[in-house]
Amino acid sequence: MVGISKLYLGQIEASDPLRYGRLSGKLPSNLLQFSQDKKPIVVWNITPSCNLKCIHCYASKDTEKPAVKTEAAKRVIDDLAAFGVPVLLFSGGEPLTRPDVMELAHYAADKGLRVVFSTNGTLITPAIAAEIKAIGASYVGISLDGMREIHDRFRGVPGAFDQTIQAIRNCISTGVKVGLRMTITRHNYKEIPAVFDLMEREKIPRICLYHLVYTGRGAGLSQDDLTSEQRRETVDFIIDRTKALPKGTEVLTVDNHCDGPYLYLRMLKEGNPNAPEVMKLLQMNGGNSTGQGIACISWDGTVYPDQFWRDKPLGNVLETPFSQIWGNPPAGSLLDLLRHKKQLVTGRCRTCRFLDICGGNFRSRAEAATGSLWGVDPACYLTDEEIANA
Repeated sequence: MVGISKLYLGQIEASDPLRYGRLSGKLPSNLLQFSQDKKPIVVWNITPSCNLKCIHCYASKDTEKPAVKTEAAKRVIDDLAAFGVPVLLFSGGEPLTRPDVMELAHYAADKGLRVVFSTNGTLITPAIAAEIKAIGASYVGISLDGMREIHDRFRGVPGAFDQTIQAIRNCISTGVKVGLRMTITRHNYKEIPAVFDLMEREKIPRICLYHLVYTGRGAGLSQDDLTSEQRRETVDFIIDRTKALPKGTEVLTVDNHCDGPYLYLRMLKEGNPNAPEVMKLLQMNGGNSTGQGIACISWDGTVYPDQFWRDKPLGNVLETPFSQIWGNPPAGSLLDLLRHKKQLVTGRCRTCRFLDICGGNFRSRAEAATGSLWGVDPACYLTDEEIANA
């Protein structure tokens, strides 16, 4: 994630310790009291079931495999908590279709894990919002792909937009922190201004704008991804609009770590005196953290390097504890290689002056586009001149 509001406006935000301190072990002095260790955020696709049919869903394979049962899931949570995982994000499918998800979320919160939900929102009634509040969940991310016509088309179910907006209102009225999650393609990037307008009208405090990752149902959408020119225009608009939002609104871009250097270069062009500090924060973040700062557990217990790369199983928590899978990867294994990927990437990534703050971007997208694990991620829109050593 690239915190546009944090980096461009200098806001102090709740996730700063996770984003800028956890992997480096360093933090600005005003955030030292919130310091975390280096354990990964875990995305748990708790169920393959979903009430929508999203065209860009990454969790669309292996749905015949049974989900981990309640008591076994609690043992997994015990291990995650003992291992020191800072955040457990319940995703799906649609997590709220799983009957015991609230029981598991409550159990995780009681174990000291920060609980987050990633949901399409259509099932969040006032009663469910109140239950989420009672659990102590720190955040609910609700997917939105544009305004009514576009959103319903992306989600494959008429009426999904109206249900999603009502869910957002239910969360806000109950005091649950809520934010939008929007995956950007050529078919909806022009909706972004209207989505920002919606944020202001509904007083939504956070938005994460996701670049498309080619996997799951999204694998067939690579031709619908933005061009480099469209990406630059879109990121510039996001930066400009962030300045105009109410103070304290969080804006982040996700899944394309060249957004960080692009923002830095723009700040240099503007003569922004905070550019050197932004560079330090980007270096502390380290860019893409697949296989290190982010992990995924599937509904059947399979562990993956992240929530997108679902053809790279690392083990299964029903057979081996997550802490052992993640904490002790064999030398030369994928997990071990990912933790040294800056020495393995090829092409222009290899000589890019921003490699340390991008981390080579998404290996899954690079592999999908080039056939090579260590190839160049096609989502990078920086020019050869911009990445050359100054």
